[in-house]
Amino acid sequence: MIDLHCHILPGIDDGAADLEDALDMARQGRRDGVEVICATPHIRHDHDVQIAGLAERVADLNSELGGHGIDVRVSAGGELAETAVDGLDPGELREISLNRAGRWVLLEPAPGPIGDSLGMAVEKLRDRGLRSLIAHPERHAGPDFHERLAALVSDGALIQVTAAHLEDDAAPALLELAQAGLVHVLGSDAHSARAGRPVSLSGALAALGTVPALEGHLGWIAEEAPAAILRGEDVEPPFPVSPAR
Repeated sequence: MIDLHCHILPGIDDGAADLEDALDMARQGRRDGVEVICATPHIRHDHDVQIAGLAERVADLNSELGGHGIDVRVSAGGELAETAVDGLDPGELREISLNRAGRWVLLEPAPGPIGDSLGMAVEKLRDRGLRSLIAHPERHAGPDFHERLAALVSDGALIQVTAAHLEDDAAPALLELAQAGLVHVLGSDAHSARAGRPVSLSGALAALGTVPALEGHLGWIAEEAPAAILRGEDVEPPFPVSPAR
């Protein structure tokens, strides 16, 4: 499995506190069957993340993983706040694109319900040759939530939901989204092995396996689509978006 959203880089944002924490996060993921973890530090105004140094940090962490015999690969990326889109130049956008492939950006909605500004950010990125992977939209529900997500998908975005929420009280709403064709990939959005959400996707994938609309598509969600995203390929869902009920 591939985790497309994880704050595993140590000492850079509100994620892994130190190297040992990062190594434990990788071990946690490997026990769950995760083979690739995309490091997605926050790219927004309340975190002083230096984009120019991210590739080196990822390389250093991969070296440490190899030295400790942990069979997990960390891929580069970033979690770009929609409010920070305008401030980045083309080189910076490429550096924070998933796997530095220059095609997909993990895009974080602004606080509150999803509004027009997120769609505008998707359009701005599209105009610069990038497609958007919408991070944890379940935190941004509003009265027209389904319609907003469907419009984003129509504009070329894909939807990433947080794995842990498919195993808690939010699960019914997320399974309803999945039945409507509005769940495309998973991310742990883990910040530490010591507390909070774990680096784990298998339980969420099992939950998605109960959704009739996703029958035959779990491999696409867990591996095929994420791998294509990391290769910088265009990805189109094998299941359609259905109208809101």
